[in-house]
Amino acid sequence: MQDFTDKVAVITGGASGIGLAVAEQLAAAGARLVLADIERGALDARVAEFVARGTPCVGRITDVADRAQVQALADHAWDHFGQVDVVMNNAGVAVFGPTQEMTHDDWKWTVDVNLWGCIHGVECFVPRMIEQGAGGHVLFTASFAGLVANRELGPYNVTKAAVVALAESLRKDVREHGIGVSVLCPMRVSSNIDFSARNRPDALGGPTANRTYTDEERAALDGRLLDVAPVAGLVLDAIRDNQLYIHTHREARAYFDKRAERISAAFERAL
Repeated sequence: MQDFTDKVAVITGGASGIGLAVAEQLAAAGARLVLADIERGALDARVAEFVARGTPCVGRITDVADRAQVQALADHAWDHFGQVDVVMNNAGVAVFGPTQEMTHDDWKWTVDVNLWGCIHGVECFVPRMIEQGAGGHVLFTASFAGLVANRELGPYNVTKAAVVALAESLRKDVREHGIGVSVLCPMRVSSNIDFSARNRPDALGGPTANRTYTDEERAALDGRLLDVAPVAGLVLDAIRDNQLYIHTHREARAYFDKRAERISAAFERAL
């Protein structure tokens, strides 16, 4: 997909962070937008800003953990614009702490949003994109943690690894329909993921149920803290070139190489 003029892009978690940055660049390239988010105030403000600048844009409050809400998002997109060309499954959450101390609610909230949210995106959008017959592109926001696990992020690591596998699987299966697939695997980016507990449902513990990084812990994390704008630029490049993996930090490669070496060396003991 080289030309975004009049293409329709649906972005979950689109009112802030990476999702908003991608929306900004797609709008600048001539796309029409359907933004989904769980925070009404932020969503309404972003939609109003795009419309004021002349970008056709609608918003839909969506909890991606709820398949019915993702289905309603898809219906809204097709009803309003008559087509969908790009879907970015971007909404995500994180719970911090030792894996062995994670509660069932910690696991359920993380899996429901990070993994089921992406599965719902596939279920509700991809068959209709195939039926539409115009190709398109599906994106997933995973994390470098989906390639190399971090300490004290067990549920996050598990779900993001699954999202990488989902993207790899979907790419093989929709290639014949002219639909591209990409998965974004960033290290540290200036988004609101560290503060996702603000939207944690009361039924799963509420906003105070999990902690975030302290300032000291955040400062000690590996990798640069990148702005969202250049990351969004990489996303648009990946759509244009149909790149499966989108990496953001060159310094991440050394960690992946070490993991690959450990996996490869283990084959020496295979039968």
